[in-house]
Amino acid sequence: MNANSIDSAALWADLQAVRRQAPLVHNITNFVVMNYSANALLAVGASPVMAHAKEEVADMVGIAGALVLNIGTLAPDWTAAMQLALAAARKRGVPVVLDPVGAGATPYRNAALAELLRTGAPSVVRGNGSEVMSVAGQAAATRGVDSASSSNDAVDAARALAHELQATVCVSGADDHVVDAGGRWAVLSNGHPWMTRVTGVGCSASALVGAFAAVQPDTWRATVAAMAVLGVVGELAAERTQAAQAGVGRLQIELLDGLQLLDEASFAQRLKLKVHA
Repeated sequence: MNANSIDSAALWADLQAVRRQAPLVHNITNFVVMNYSANALLAVGASPVMAHAKEEVADMVGIAGALVLNIGTLAPDWTAAMQLALAAARKRGVPVVLDPVGAGATPYRNAALAELLRTGAPSVVRGNGSEVMSVAGQAAATRGVDSASSSNDAVDAARALAHELQATVCVSGADDHVVDAGGRWAVLSNGHPWMTRVTGVGCSASALVGAFAAVQPDTWRATVAAMAVLGVVGELAAERTQAAQAGVGRLQIELLDGLQLLDEASFAQRLKLKVHA
């Protein structure tokens, strides 16, 4: 199988690697999603650590398989901790996933993000359409931390950003687009609209990308695998929730259960993946 040709079997193998290896994923993330992201990592088979103190983040990166940086709830000490962790990860070859939550919303947020990128380029950037367009330097409207641009609107910006950072970029939305600096482009069309009504699902996607990047050195493939698993799980979780005549409170639990219990047959049957030549 060449680098541009991935299928459900290859992506399933990556999920099995996460379950088998249980990689430690170091998250410097936001208050709102910390618990849910940790539970998502545990459910998929990884091991989360949420360490934020400047005094220990560089050491923690040294024992982690991946680092996930999420700027959702910013403070000066956390920004400094992220810079220290990012520098340590780059020095040690640890993959770094950046979730630029709310990029473009405020000057302070933009400045903090610029500081991070000056420290070093991440391995993967994952965000919604507005966030990716903002990081790429294109005008994009935001609604707080929510996107006002579709993922399809941001593909060109994602490609430009991937080239600039020599990284993988994922734009999440109704369709998830995953591009890299070499021109590879995958589109995933799974998921369900209710996933946008549960706090932390997008941030958990970034955490899951970290878990897959810890076991799969091709960050483009790792990102495709993580987003594919979450999309299929979200679809199935929404169906189970609706069958129970329940709402998004139940969906949160169904998503975690799905990450733990997803089987290969369901994954292969449901996966909606297109790889552009």
